[in-house]
Amino acid sequence: MASHVQAASASAAPAPSAGAEAAAPAAPGRMRWAILALLFASTVLNYVDRQTLSILAPMVQKDLGMDDIGYAQVVQFFLIAYTIAYLLAGWLTDRLGTRLALALFVGWWSLANMATGLVRSAGALGGARAMLGLGEAGNYTAGPKAISEHFPPQERGFAFGTYTAGAMVGATIAPPLIGWLALTQGWRAAFVVTGALGFVWLAAWLAIYPRGKAGPTVTAEPTPWRAILRERPLWGFALSRMLADPVWYFYLFWFPKYLSDERGLNLATIAATAWIVYLAADLGSIGGGVFSGRLIRRGIDPARSRLIGLAVAAVLAPVGMAISTGPAIPLTFAIAAAVAFAHLVFQINLSTLVVDLYPTRVVATVFGIVAAGSGLGGIFSTQLVGRLAQSGHYDQVFLLMGMLHPLAALVAWLSLRSQPRSALRSPDQAD
Repeated sequence: MASHVQAASASAAPAPSAGAEAAAPAAPGRMRWAILALLFASTVLNYVDRQTLSILAPMVQKDLGMDDIGYAQVVQFFLIAYTIAYLLAGWLTDRLGTRLALALFVGWWSLANMATGLVRSAGALGGARAMLGLGEAGNYTAGPKAISEHFPPQERGFAFGTYTAGAMVGATIAPPLIGWLALTQGWRAAFVVTGALGFVWLAAWLAIYPRGKAGPTVTAEPTPWRAILRERPLWGFALSRMLADPVWYFYLFWFPKYLSDERGLNLATIAATAWIVYLAADLGSIGGGVFSGRLIRRGIDPARSRLIGLAVAAVLAPVGMAISTGPAIPLTFAIAAAVAFAHLVFQINLSTLVVDLYPTRVVATVFGIVAAGSGLGGIFSTQLVGRLAQSGHYDQVFLLMGMLHPLAALVAWLSLRSQPRSALRSPDQAD
């Protein structure tokens, strides 16, 4: 894979826009770090709300009379809505601006999570999670746009890693928090309480995020969809996400169930130990961004720096296949942690590569399309994983997941090689 990276960097030597972006204006120091802190916090909430159902799945299934296939269908309702929402969320973010768009998204998904605590049937549960998916996608179109607006290329990897690390912090604190709420107040209260936290964040966001930053984006002449859809790397990056992200969806939605169903761990034990996997993902998120950022500071082309990060992840992620042999519980957690670390290194560098390549005025729309590939991967994989889990064949799932990152990294490299610079950016455009 390393040779592929070197070849890609040679063919993409002009740098896919990072050089042009270097002159992009950045927000004043304190302001941009405050914005990054709020993006981090919104992502924490995003994953706490998303993870609540997977942690409480055995309790919810028992109360609502659902089997594993029914649970897989509920997860798929979320993913279908999530995928569709990406296309609209990116367009809305570019039209409304980061401040208003993210406020609307967080308010929507917080209400949807609270509504989950009121459901009385499997159908209602699926509807509530679909509504959650419609809102949660917007966090991942508004965040990249904010980073593109406020951070220069050499800081984007770190900014992206920090903001994305909120997902893993959310996933890390969710097991003990949700487990405690469910065991003391009931599973319904867990959804209501975590959803209500979004409105605390909303007040801080509206108070801190500058109003004027959205202005140029809203008033600029919109870029036609046909011009965006002609971008060849766009489709390759979406396919890369479609291949790699089912691994993360599996560890997010199914790994706690695997520990319960196949390894015999109870909710309290899972809540006390699953954070190890998500802490490793935190390290991969921030570390992956810092790694490519340091390569850029050493004079390595930004595109090559991101591709090296993808290659590192592609080499490490297949270690997850070893879980198919049923190793001891501590080793199982260590292997899962390594996979989570690798996936976030991969995700951060691919995401930052997208932001490097495309101008700020369209970055949310582009990122929405690329991220829709992630949702499609989840949709296609969820039913397969559900059926294999229902029949007790988790070993086959771990083997399948171990193959995906190397293939996704190859697709990303070929995509960038096909068009090293976006046609949406004029030769003299700094953005």
